[in-house]
Amino acid sequence: MSSTSLSSSVKEEIAARIKLYPQSGSLPCPVAHYIAAELGVTPLQVGQAADELGVRVTMCQLGFFGYAEKGRPSYRIRQPMENVPQELQQAVEQALVNGRAPCAALWALAVRFDLSRLEMGNAAEGLNVKVKPCQLGCF
Repeated sequence: MSSTSLSSSVKEEIAARIKLYPQSGSLPCPVAHYIAAELGVTPLQVGQAADELGVRVTMCQLGFFGYAEKGRPSYRIRQPMENVPQELQQAVEQALVNGRAPCAALWALAVRFDLSRLEMGNAAEGLNVKVKPCQLGCF
């Protein structure tokens, strides 16, 4: 379901929830996912609403962006995993779509391998795997 197929009242409710977040102009990834779950909409719909409001998504749960001012070393918090276990490497490779790992697939692998989402982002980084698409539509 695209953002345009949502009723205007649901769009307004998503916008109202985004605006409740105290840091004007930004919305952390975990909060965006919480809003989606709470309202029964997709994370992409929340991401699209944030974009329409000019609100930037921050604090990617895989560690890809949004932890400091863009361009500064602390903007990304990932540290490439040096020794990715073979089983995890194979699972990531199997999850690739057109050479990239969907964000949702990495989340599922994090659960399967009992890793935090950040650790899963570190594993993807260690394997030089690009992530796309983002569940919120950021990339």
